[in-house]
Amino acid sequence: MTPDRRTFLTSAGLAALAVGTAAVTSGCTSSGSGGSAAPGTSASLSVPVDSIPVGGGVILDNASFVVTQPTAGEFRAFNKMCTHQGCPVSSIEGATIVCRCHGAHFSITDGSVTQGPATKPLRAATAVLDGAEVRVSAT
Repeated sequence: MTPDRRTFLTSAGLAALAVGTAAVTSGCTSSGSGGSAAPGTSASLSVPVDSIPVGGGVILDNASFVVTQPTAGEFRAFNKMCTHQGCPVSSIEGATIVCRCHGAHFSITDGSVTQGPATKPLRAATAVLDGAEVRVSAT
């Protein structure tokens, strides 16, 4: 018996959920891009300190965070979704986090808007130095 379309799509969705859950609980990968936590959960990931440039930062490919190091040894983390229309931010240029969807710019220090159209800062996350890693989690 061949499964109908609904059964197939439900099974595929459950498989994708299982893969996503595994990514969240695995912590990090060698590149420092861990899985993203579901809203309201306290899952965290670790990012190697040496992957976060001083005076800049890194946008995690497979997680919902931007991690910055405004000054040596000072680490900050933010949700990477632009507060204008929800596009993920696309780059870090010097001390500025940039969303190319509509041109919003944010500070690497506190996530505040430095250029619109966004009017609200990026949502802060927790960044804690732990040896050679920065542990990041939703606030």
